[in-house]
Amino acid sequence: MFIQPWDAALDEAEWRTWIADGHDFGVLSVNGPPGHAPVVVPTHFTVDGAALLVHLARPNPVWEPIEADAQVTFTVTGDHAFVPGPWRAGPGVPPTDGVPTSYYAAVQFTCRATVVDAPEAKAELLRRQMAHFQPDGDHAPVAPGLPPYGRMLPGIRGLRLDVTDVRAKYKYDDHKPAERRADTARRLAERGRGQDASTAAQQLRRLDRIGTWTP
Repeated sequence: MFIQPWDAALDEAEWRTWIADGHDFGVLSVNGPPGHAPVVVPTHFTVDGAALLVHLARPNPVWEPIEADAQVTFTVTGDHAFVPGPWRAGPGVPPTDGVPTSYYAAVQFTCRATVVDAPEAKAELLRRQMAHFQPDGDHAPVAPGLPPYGRMLPGIRGLRLDVTDVRAKYKYDDHKPAERRADTARRLAERGRGQDASTAAQQLRRLDRIGTWTP
């Protein structure tokens, strides 16, 4: 992932807060065998200290490639919007000469994968995930031998993804003048399509922290 200096995360807390704020669905990319494309799987995940926790169905095609090469990438994206060219035209530039772009946030984790297969270890992984996704505890106990999850455990395998590197990108025109960024955020909020509102919020958040960007 290419990151311009003005698109980089301002600190570790920025991407950690963004992930914790409901960005818990991403794409696992696993090296395929020589001559084959990577295996790519969309899935929810849970942060567990310096690791990500995932569970997938046993028939999923990721297991053999992971056993051959445990180095994987997990990518999370969000708060994205297409920005039309006229919105980005500077003073004195015809609107039709403005160049469009995409705004988005992305966090890319490089990880070492460990397969979790023991029944109790899988149950513990699921309990940690349930604590995140259903914190009210409104579910049956997750334990081997207890319905309904006990009989389902053989059908899944867990993955612990120990994070070795993190690259975070927030592409919101932070190198442009502050007033133009604020105007784009206003236009996004007015358009109100797809993720326009959350994209505008990210742009304004970065604007508040950065102001006028300087190298």
